[in-house]
Amino acid sequence: MSSLQNLLPKQVEELISQNTIMFDIRRPSEWQMTGIIKNAIPLTFFDDYGYYDIEAWMSEFEKSVKSKDDLVVLICAHANRTRSVGNFLIEQGYTNIAHLFGGMALWNDENREVVFL
Repeated sequence: MSSLQNLLPKQVEELISQNTIMFDIRRPSEWQMTGIIKNAIPLTFFDDYGYYDIEAWMSEFEKSVKSKDDLVVLICAHANRTRSVGNFLIEQGYTNIAHLFGGMALWNDENREVVFL
C-alpha cells in the first residue's frame, strides 16, 4: 500500500513549473491571510467548524485528478489536515499522494512566492 509522501517547500516549488496537480485545502480566510502557492487549486476540505462534505469535495477533486496514479500535492497551514486527507485518498486507492511538509507556515517562513486570489 502507498504511503503519504512528505515534500519540502523546495521540492514543491520545483513541481509548480511541471503543472503538478496541487490542492490548497485550507479555508478562504486562510488563503486571504497568507496567499496560496502559484497554480494550486483552492478546494477547502474542513469548514470553520471542522465539518466536511466528502462527496462534494471528491466531486471537485476528481475534475482535476483523472488517474489514481497522478501525483497530487496537498497543502494546508501546518500539514495536519493534509495528513488526514492524504491518508484518506490513499485508502481510496490513490497511489501518488504527497503533502507540503510544514505546510504554508514553513513555505512562508522560507519567503517562497505566493499569489493572492
